[in-house]
Amino acid sequence: MKVMALDHYYLLGRSGLRVSRLALGTMNFGTGGFHAAYGKTEDEARSIFRRYVDAGGNFIDTADFYTAGESETILGRLIEEAGIRDRMVLTTKFTNSVDPGDPNAGGNGRKAMIRAVEASLRRLRTDYVDLFLLHTWDRITPVEEVLRTFDDLTTAGKIRYAGLSDVPAWYAARAQTLADAHGLAPMVNLQLPYSLVERTIETEHVPAGQTLGLGITAWSPLGSGFLTGKYRNTDQGVAGAGRLTGDGAPVRTWTDQHWELLKTVETVADKLGVTMAQVALNWVATQPCIASAIVGASSPEQLDSSLGALEFELPAELRSALDEASAVPPESVYRMFTPEYQGWLVNPGAKVTDKPAGYRPPVVNWN
Repeated sequence: MKVMALDHYYLLGRSGLRVSRLALGTMNFGTGGFHAAYGKTEDEARSIFRRYVDAGGNFIDTADFYTAGESETILGRLIEEAGIRDRMVLTTKFTNSVDPGDPNAGGNGRKAMIRAVEASLRRLRTDYVDLFLLHTWDRITPVEEVLRTFDDLTTAGKIRYAGLSDVPAWYAARAQTLADAHGLAPMVNLQLPYSLVERTIETEHVPAGQTLGLGITAWSPLGSGFLTGKYRNTDQGVAGAGRLTGDGAPVRTWTDQHWELLKTVETVADKLGVTMAQVALNWVATQPCIASAIVGASSPEQLDSSLGALEFELPAELRSALDEASAVPPESVYRMFTPEYQGWLVNPGAKVTDKPAGYRPPVVNWN
C-alpha cells in the first residue's frame, strides 16, 4: 500500500498552492553549460518528464542557469507538447549570470530580476511562472529591492508566488517579516540542501520556515548520490563511479560519521526490502518540516526507483536509528537552546516538560 503518492498534494508554505511530495528536478535537461557532463537530450528528457507527469506529479523545478538555459527551453517544449501548462506548478530561479560581460546580467537587483523572468518566460513558452525563486543571496542587493520587484512581478501576473533558495536564515526571516509588515507578496518557499548527510538547516532555517510560513523544499536529498551506497571509502579517498569522483565533484569532507551512517542506511534498507536511496528519500520526504523533496533522474527507470520511496513507511525504531546516526550536535551558542541545556541551567531541578493546566500548543501546519 502506498503511504504517499505523487497525486497526493500538499500546501506549500502559508499558501493555497498544492504540490507533489516529490518535485522533478531538471538540472540535467539539456547538454550545454556547466551541467553538460551529465546532461540529457530532449528525447531523453521527454521520457523522464512523461513518467513523472503520468504518475501524477505536478511540481517542476528548473533555473535559468541550468544547462545554459536549455533546461527551460526543453521544459517549455515538453509542457506545450503535452498541453498541461495549467496543471503544472512550474518553478524557476534567477541570480547566476547568463552573460559574464554584463554586470547587470546576474545578481538579485531589480534590473537582473526583470530581465531574468522575461527571458525565462520566453524559453518556457508561457506567460507566467508559478513559483519564482531568488537562487542565491548575492550579499549586495537590499532585501527591500528584491521584495518590491517580487511584488511588482506578482501584480503584473508574470509570477504567481515568490520564494527564496540558498539564503541565510536571517535573510529569509527579514524578507518575510518586511513583506508581512508592508503588505507585499509573501515568500511561500525556501529551497535548501537537506538530507541525512546535510541536516544543518535544522538549526535556524527550519524553525524560521515553520514560524513564518515558508514551505521548505529539499534539494540534493541523496547527498549528491552519497546515500545511494555506490561509493566506498579508500586510502585514496572516495571511490566509485558518479558525481562525487568525477571532474567538478563537490568539495566536501566525508567523515567517519558519514561512512558509519551509510551502514545504518544499508541496514534499514535490508530490513524493509528497499534500496538505500529509497530509505534516504523517504526520510527527507516525511520530515515534518519538508513540503517537497526535489529528485532528478537520468532515466525513467531511475525515476521509478525514486518514486518507490513513497510506497512504504519508516517504522519509528528505524527512523530513530537514522536520526541518531545522522544527528548534527549543536555548536556554539546553539547549545544553549537545547532542552538539555535549558533544563540544567535555566530551570535546574524542574521538569522542563511540565505544562500549566489547560495548556495547548499552537496548531501550526505549514507543511
